[in-house]
Amino acid sequence: MELVTTHTHTGFTGHGKGTVDELVNAARSANISVLAITEHYPLSAAIDPKNYVGMAAERLEGYVADIEAARSRYDDIEILLGCELDWLGDDEDRVFAPHEFDRFEVVMGSVHFVDAWPFDDPAQRDHWENVGADSIWRRYFEVWCESVSSDMPFSIMAHPDLVKKFNYRPSFDPMCLYRDAAEALRESGRMVEVNTSGSYYACAEMFPSPQLLAEFCRAGIPCTVGTDAHEPHLVARDIEKGYRAMYEAGYREVTVPTRDGDRRSITIE
Repeated sequence: MELVTTHTHTGFTGHGKGTVDELVNAARSANISVLAITEHYPLSAAIDPKNYVGMAAERLEGYVADIEAARSRYDDIEILLGCELDWLGDDEDRVFAPHEFDRFEVVMGSVHFVDAWPFDDPAQRDHWENVGADSIWRRYFEVWCESVSSDMPFSIMAHPDLVKKFNYRPSFDPMCLYRDAAEALRESGRMVEVNTSGSYYACAEMFPSPQLLAEFCRAGIPCTVGTDAHEPHLVARDIEKGYRAMYEAGYREVTVPTRDGDRRSITIE
């Protein structure tokens, strides 16, 4: 079956490794047909002073040029120019030009910050203990639904329940939050991803959970698969397991973005 990953990273950020060419060649070796390279979009110096989370602004044009050069060299793989764009809500301090994201074929929408707190940063886990999982889960999904309903140019919503990364779980049944998330996403018309990297964190399951993925399926949300690879050798990790998770949730096809801004489907066998 055709393999795709619509969420990957390179060494253009401080927490990734490898060049664009190395990532592309790893994908080619794994028989991946569609590779979206979605490096973290630059954040401000106030939010990311060491350019660890996002790429440095001065590297953006080099990143785009490297992807364009790779596309000209390899005709046996479809390479999509993308980025991962953080939703900061009321804490947004960047000013975007009207057509800033027009050149990107994939814009992953992600929530890594809740009220300016990077909740998935291992160095700041104390806040979990101080505030408690119940409050953080409710606030996370509120912020996530705001991001989905915003006018930001997100095409795919990344790792929708990233809040579970450290395996801090709420004391209540989160289905009410899942239903709100699915309804917000349905109204937005955006896609969602199965992010296979979650299996390798403390939560030990993909993003989203089977229950949330089933809610997305019931709501008719188009779904794709991303490995969220931050090193070339992880580019194909668990793609087929991601397909199986989709199938078990009720999906029968994987949705794939195309270079012309459209979508196509792959039947899950």
